[in-house]
Amino acid sequence: MGNFIDFNSAKKFQEMQHNQNRITNLFNIQYPVIQAGMIWHSGWRLASAVSNCGGLGLIGAGSMYPDILRENIQKCKQATDKPFGVNVPMLYPNLDEIISIILEEGVKIVFTSAGNPKTYTETLQKEGLKVAHVVSSTKFAMKCEDAGVDAVVAEGFEAGGHNGRDETTTFCLIPNVKKHISKPLIAAGGIALGSQMKAAMILGADGVQIGSRFAATVEASAHDNWKKKITELQEGDTHLTLKELAPVRMVKNKFFNELETIYQTGRNAEALVTALGRARAKRGMFEGDMEEGELEIGQVSALIEDILPVEAVFKNLLKEFEETRMPVL
Repeated sequence: MGNFIDFNSAKKFQEMQHNQNRITNLFNIQYPVIQAGMIWHSGWRLASAVSNCGGLGLIGAGSMYPDILRENIQKCKQATDKPFGVNVPMLYPNLDEIISIILEEGVKIVFTSAGNPKTYTETLQKEGLKVAHVVSSTKFAMKCEDAGVDAVVAEGFEAGGHNGRDETTTFCLIPNVKKHISKPLIAAGGIALGSQMKAAMILGADGVQIGSRFAATVEASAHDNWKKKITELQEGDTHLTLKELAPVRMVKNKFFNELETIYQTGRNAEALVTALGRARAKRGMFEGDMEEGELEIGQVSALIEDILPVEAVFKNLLKEFEETRMPVL
């Protein structure tokens, strides 16, 4: 299985081949572009398409029962002969079972998040896996280095989904993390364009992780209603909320307004849990309920105007990266 796209003409990306970029070298990929393992979006179709284009596709284990995860891993192996990985949010149950499936199926790369990087890093590395961990602060990036991870993903609060409490932007976070760690650094949060990718790498990142742009692709497993909604969002249509439980950036819809009403009557965590209920994210992003569902997406959604195949997203990303020039002072 070869790449869908021939990127050899992109001169600016020649420097990103295996022997010259720490992320491409670490994961044995062509370009330092990682697709975020988003719940209800990142099944085998999306992950394999990204990997076939030269990036690193991630299956999102957070929204999968163990048997569904196994099925997605097996189908991804059939759909690509390129490296791919699994994203494991550590705030969900059945973690030991999830890790066992990953090992049994021969996955070589795991991205962990929302938990202590020490929990599984050593176990996975002993089996030959590469491990990256997602953080939202320099403090936790340093803890990742102490835990021995292979790479750190530093995610600014522009990002969609579960997020950091400190609300540090990507532009502030990346250079500060770069000062304090020596591990390969992946920038995340607010990146959908090639120009944004270049900016992140100028700030010190070795590569980028992209979520929202890949959410609005043909191959993403989310509902078509949700994909269409992403392309309609404007600046200011998302908000970081639910800090009392686990901070999450979501679209301002009927469900969001119900949460705001609870805030207006007092910060009652129990009332928030009741309002959240079960499967709100599935109801919105996977089943297509744009009013009662929890709709998680990043601020960069305001720049996303169309639903594209992954191949087209890659073409645009690399073209924009190549064409972005530093101004002359």
